[in-house]
Amino acid sequence: MSARNIQASIENSELGELDHPDQHRAIFINDEFTLGELRRDPRISVIDECGEQQAALRGLVPAVGEEMLDEPTRWAYYPWRRCLVHILGPSAFNRLRLDRNRNLVSADEQRRLSRLRIGVIGLSVGHAIAHNLAIEGLCGEIRLTDFDELELANLNRVPGTVFDLGLNKTVVAARRIAEIDPYIRVDIDRNGAAPESIEAFLDGLDIVVEECDSLDAKVLVREAARGRRLPVLMTTGDRGLLDVERFDLEPARPILHGLLGDVSARDLAGLSSKDKVPYVLRILDAAQLSPRMAASLVEVGKTLSTWPQLASEVVLGATVVANAVRRIGLGEPMPSGRIRVDVADALDRIGDPLVIAPAPEPAPVPADIQAAPGGLADILTDAATRAPSGGNVQPWHIETSDDRITLRLATKYTTAMDVGYRGSAVALGAAAFNARVAAAAHGLTGHIEWSRGDEGTPLYGVGEFSPGSAPELAALYEPMLARETNRLRGTSAPIPTDVLDGLRASAHNEGADLRILRDRAEIEAAAGILAEADRIRYLTPNLHREMMSELRWPGDPEPDTGIDVTTLGLPPADMVILDILRRPEVMAKLADWDAGTALGEDTYDRVTSSSALAVVSIRGRRLTDYAKAGSAVEAVWVDAQRRGLAVQPVSPVFLYAHDDRDRDELSPGHADALRDLQYAFRRLTTTERDESQALVLRLSYAPRPAVRSRRRARTGSTPQYG
Repeated sequence: MSARNIQASIENSELGELDHPDQHRAIFINDEFTLGELRRDPRISVIDECGEQQAALRGLVPAVGEEMLDEPTRWAYYPWRRCLVHILGPSAFNRLRLDRNRNLVSADEQRRLSRLRIGVIGLSVGHAIAHNLAIEGLCGEIRLTDFDELELANLNRVPGTVFDLGLNKTVVAARRIAEIDPYIRVDIDRNGAAPESIEAFLDGLDIVVEECDSLDAKVLVREAARGRRLPVLMTTGDRGLLDVERFDLEPARPILHGLLGDVSARDLAGLSSKDKVPYVLRILDAAQLSPRMAASLVEVGKTLSTWPQLASEVVLGATVVANAVRRIGLGEPMPSGRIRVDVADALDRIGDPLVIAPAPEPAPVPADIQAAPGGLADILTDAATRAPSGGNVQPWHIETSDDRITLRLATKYTTAMDVGYRGSAVALGAAAFNARVAAAAHGLTGHIEWSRGDEGTPLYGVGEFSPGSAPELAALYEPMLARETNRLRGTSAPIPTDVLDGLRASAHNEGADLRILRDRAEIEAAAGILAEADRIRYLTPNLHREMMSELRWPGDPEPDTGIDVTTLGLPPADMVILDILRRPEVMAKLADWDAGTALGEDTYDRVTSSSALAVVSIRGRRLTDYAKAGSAVEAVWVDAQRRGLAVQPVSPVFLYAHDDRDRDELSPGHADALRDLQYAFRRLTTTERDESQALVLRLSYAPRPAVRSRRRARTGSTPQYG
């Protein structure tokens, strides 16, 4: 059998009684003999880029499974082009072709949309709509109907070519879709919106797009669609009008929103063109027409043969319809009604973009910017208020005299991560340590007695001081005043063993333990855990809100608390990304997708660039235990910085959680994940069951930061820094 006979056989078997010029589907060649004959025919072009497609498929992120990689490829023959094309199998083809849709359309959403069956009636404006629906993968089956042939005058808005002139418009549109994706099922009907065929056309559809020129056809389509409870969408080529009728939700809704009154398709069919004008103007909402379109309608039949349409307006309408289809297909809000997406109006309001000047380089805070404390009471207060606290909230109320200090936990400064005020207790303990250091530097000694609190506070501590010598504490006074958080990346140079032993001794002197991770594998494991915990923090609305509220940006009207973003050590590009990460709606979308791996990357990079990771823990689970651990935290921090190390807390969300109830309170949607992460971290750091972890510190070698976060000023004093 010759190639010509083979082609004739293919065409006859596919087309039945249709003439060859109306063929609109690609034909899949399934046998080697026919394939070979077609490939040898010199009149048939062969395109084989399947190897490149397979390579691109293997390079997708996330990686596709072996089943898709092994899916058999297909050969598609396009008779109207006399062309044979080698392509991936249907699953692989769909995955690769629509990969760039993600995450504007998620993979799950794409699967749901690919099951939609959509009918498009009227293939002038409808051609662009059908093309948009197909190219975005918003349907698995599309049905087209129009009785008209493509004319030269249509080529100002219909994306056909001179090779398509004289063909039925449905064939032109169907061929274009087949050349984009031969796996989409496209059925054509050359009757248009006719009473004898409209019911069959609508059968089995999910959404109807109506773009007829005829007024009675518009009503006929809606009458039939309402009877089947199908939503109907329409766009007009003026000011981006989208018309939505949700007959699926409102089966008694009047056709065309009641704009035509009680007129039926049968009534309109008998009207003259002149008599239809009032109805047309009601549908178009004449008062809302653009000046050019309104003026043009006056000229129809005089200086214009029919109303004008621009390709740009048609494409805009197709874009708006595609968005509406997406909403309906995914069950998102899309009520009945009308909206105009007016590009001309938007361009009339064009203006310069908001230019945010880069923040000036922060000037270092000189050490002598603070007024020197006066009496001993002021010295003790000054020292205590320099203690670190989560989010720099400073959760304390401090009263001092020359030989006494009282520290009360101020619950109004708590945060969601401060489960049971345990983080606040750590901060209070650090403040107590600083007060003891300041007292020792001024010839006083004493200790802090911790109590579980009273009606006003869940924890308070009282320190009584008397003359005495504590040289080891006194030596920490200047280093304590210089203590700071260093968020710069630094280096991972190893820390000498004697330095690490000294840090452990500092914790032990305050009744706590210090676990230090310095093996690279352990640090990387910890980094993975802490990064995932940070991802959960970003994706949990209340934790994200509090985290962002802790940051202070240039020009912030309340700069005296929180963390100055310039201390984060981020390059300009990352600062722009951080501005995006501030947006709760962005986090909500990532949470919907269970995505956001990149949210923990900064933490991972910081931790893996460290020399060591240190965890302060203590026996016991009461607030008084956490306060004692807080003193150990400050002792380790001050000692580490005195030994030339940069210190940054990198404590995870789960740090102060004791049980499932705590973790569920922290992040209801991620409580199980937090439990697993906490278990893994405690096991990695060999923390015993009866031990409480107070803080996690990242240790590295880095230059000092240029800016230190501001602190609330004591009444009647200047702002403090630390």
